[in-house]
Amino acid sequence: MTKQILLKTAASLHQPSKEAQNEFSQKLTSLVETMNKTMLNRSDIKNLVGKDNIEMMKDNHANHARFMESVFENYIPEVLVDTVLWVFRAYRSRNFSSTYWAAQLNTWITIYETELSENCNKQILPFYKWMQVNIPLFNQLAEAEIDAPLSSH
Repeated sequence: MTKQILLKTAASLHQPSKEAQNEFSQKLTSLVETMNKTMLNRSDIKNLVGKDNIEMMKDNHANHARFMESVFENYIPEVLVDTVLWVFRAYRSRNFSSTYWAAQLNTWITIYETELSENCNKQILPFYKWMQVNIPLFNQLAEAEIDAPLSSH
C-alpha cells in the first residue's frame, strides 16, 4: 500500500457545506475542551501518549481541530494526507503510542455525535471514518520514514 492509495481515497471526500463549516467553527473551542477532559479521564492515557506528554496531547487536540476547520473550509486531499502523515511521524517520534490515533478519533466521533447537529456531523463524519480506516496505512508509512525505530504498540 502506498501514499497514492491514501490520495485516491481522500479524493472521494466532499467538502462540508458553509453551514456545517460555520457550526464546527463556532463550537471549536468547546469541542477541544470536551476532547481534553474526555481523554484525560482515560485510565490508559499515559500509555497512549507517553510519559510527560499530556500538554503535547492537548496541543495536538487544539491543532487537530483548527486543522480540520481549515480542511472543511478549503478541502485539498493532498494537504490532508501529507499533514496526517507528518502528524503520525512527529508524535510517534515523541513516543505516542500507535493506538493513540484510534482512541483520539473514536473520541472525536463520540463528541461530535452529541455536540454537533445531525447535519454537521453527517458531513464531517466521512473525514473521521476515512482517517480511522487508514490508521494502519498511516502507521506503516510513518514508521517507514521515521529515523528512530519505534515498534507499533
